Amino acid sequence: MTRTVYLDANASEPLRPEARAAALAAMEAAGNPSSVHAAGRAARRVLEDAREAVAARFGAAPANVVFTSGGTEADALAIHALRAVLGPGARTIAGATEHDAVRAAAPDAAVLPVDADGIADLDALDSMLAGDGPALVCLMLANNETGAIQPVAAAAEICRRHGARLHVDAVQAAGRIPVDAAALGADTLALSSHKLGGPLGAGALLLAPHLSHIAPLIAGGGQERGRRGGTPPLPAIAGFGAAAALPRADQGRLAALRDAIERAAVAAGAVAIGAGASRLANTACLALPGVRADAQVIALDLAGFAVSAGAACSSGKVAASHVLAAMGLGDLAGQAIRVSLPWNAREEDAAAFGAAYAAMAERLRSPAAALAAARG
Repeated sequence: MTRTVYLDANASEPLRPEARAAALAAMEAAGNPSSVHAAGRAARRVLEDAREAVAARFGAAPANVVFTSGGTEADALAIHALRAVLGPGARTIAGATEHDAVRAAAPDAAVLPVDADGIADLDALDSMLAGDGPALVCLMLANNETGAIQPVAAAAEICRRHGARLHVDAVQAAGRIPVDAAALGADTLALSSHKLGGPLGAGALLLAPHLSHIAPLIAGGGQERGRRGGTPPLPAIAGFGAAAALPRADQGRLAALRDAIERAAVAAGAVAIGAGASRLANTACLALPGVRADAQVIALDLAGFAVSAGAACSSGKVAASHVLAAMGLGDLAGQAIRVSLPWNAREEDAAAFGAAYAAMAERLRSPAAALAAARG
């Protein structure tokens, strides 16, 4: 049986051994962190150790780390809480390439345009914030499809000048580039455990010091200082803390592997999207003109490579990626796949993928295959 080469780290990183060990140890222990007996106090120590590790890694005070079920909840909590702070009538502005977690939580947001590499137009942001009334700005640090890194610190300065609040989705950036909520100037910053190599099921919202008390999205028994109800998933959070304490994978090595993949794909007729921008070292977005993204993903899966599409399939229909459409890519928005290297990627896997991509491109771009793919 062919071994599957996992190249979909932006969907979820492989679990780091240290995170697995921490999660298993927490799973073996009894006790609820809210209980006052010895077992409860031991569970509380595990929880607070993880909180301190996340705080230290990402530039927040431990008391201002709110654990959630993941990045989606962290985004939703941030938007809910900041809108409550700003009051009725506050405007929301979101980058055109934001994750669907932000787009769904703020469906009425005005759209901040991006350039051809997916980088936010800060002059447009300045103009948009010049309008009347308070505003919330949502700008992700690194894009999940292209890896493009946004000028968040510069955007934060513009927000400060206009008295606007800034939420940063750092889910994809964390563990891959330096992330410091205070240095970025974020009012709130969202994180997710499994994008760091921690377990699924845990995330965090980091709060600036002036936002230590926020309106909860989920009310409950007063957990997380009344900011997020519900018994915390201690094993997932313990693994999250362990992953947060680990150094980043060798980004220079991952960039070299990514560049080798892009060279092979471009030689086979692909377009490397966003290559002109500052981006995550592990991420390549490759469009194959004339061939639907889902056809590429299926062909590569059959060849033993797990990648993602830059287009989403729903009810048998293919919708072009809103990220790539916002970058002005037209038909290519439905013909792109994402290759995202995990922390444990190997040189031989990158080379094998390059060969498999070339073979896939030659087969699917033949006239008959291209016509069938276009018809779906």
